[in-house]
Amino acid sequence: MSMKQVKLVAVVAATLGALLAAPAHAGKTLDAIKARGQVICGVNTGLAGFGAADSNGKWTGLDVDFCRAFAAATLGDGEKVKYVPLNAQARFTALQSGEIDVLSRNTTFTLTRDASLGLNQTAITYYDGQGFMVPVKSKIKSAKQLKGQTVCVQSGTTTEKNLTDYSKASGLGIKPVVFEKLEAAESAYFAGRCIAYTTDASGLASTRNKVAKNPADHMILPELISKEPLGPLVRRGDDEWFAIVKWVIYGLLEAEEYGVTSENVDQQKSSTDPVVGRILGTTEDTGKLLGLDKEWLARAIKTTGNYGEIFERNVGPKSALQLPRGSNNLWNKGGLQYAPPVR
Repeated sequence: MSMKQVKLVAVVAATLGALLAAPAHAGKTLDAIKARGQVICGVNTGLAGFGAADSNGKWTGLDVDFCRAFAAATLGDGEKVKYVPLNAQARFTALQSGEIDVLSRNTTFTLTRDASLGLNQTAITYYDGQGFMVPVKSKIKSAKQLKGQTVCVQSGTTTEKNLTDYSKASGLGIKPVVFEKLEAAESAYFAGRCIAYTTDASGLASTRNKVAKNPADHMILPELISKEPLGPLVRRGDDEWFAIVKWVIYGLLEAEEYGVTSENVDQQKSSTDPVVGRILGTTEDTGKLLGLDKEWLARAIKTTGNYGEIFERNVGPKSALQLPRGSNNLWNKGGLQYAPPVR
């Protein structure tokens, strides 16, 4: 290699090093969020445990907590969120049109949605699967007993297609009774218009707890007929915002893995564990790579708690929904939740 080539290699290496070390540009979505002082988050119209407002207009739920975490990381305050309730049909249009910054509304990741809507799927916040709920008095114990039966389902969802696919593949001849709104499908089932109601198993638990006069009168059948990985979506074309949303979720998972909680986050800032130092920004500034400050993740953790705290508070065994952690356990506890490392 000639001296000229050696110098060229050195210049290229130095340029690449500078680019890699340089702080990230904030991106147009983050710029807009900072200018208005709010994250605009699309959520469910009312799904207990995931996204619902109480009589005072206070929003709670697993999906809502991620909205709060995004606000804490970017604006320093988890309360700086504007919640936009969206039904299944309106949710993607609202994100595509720029009405919202992020859709955090129990939405399944699929190839079609990822490839054809101009949206990016971020990270999975809840591993779910579609199931069926029936009245105990029906004596139905298995989905295979739904042959020729009516099943209430919401239109414009993966649920509707899964029901058709399952019925056809199993030769059951199920008769879907379709409703545009979630509340209409729920009401029809409880009014006896259908022998069963189908949606994600987490949604069934929410509906049974929130809507049924006596939850014990309704049984969720054991079969899951689909994979429903749920998580937030963002618009394509803003890689910086895409990265922020992903890494807030991953960071809350990694915080649980390393024992950083909403209660001990301040004490953990003196930890000598290199991973904890990176999570809390005490030893390395990962924020500059995202266009944020070094305490972006520490604030998110303090606001919502780590992933385990979010799960337990909203949908876990001690919550009203009483859902087992199951597949949503961390990878080192037998579950599927596995975050790339914050480094």
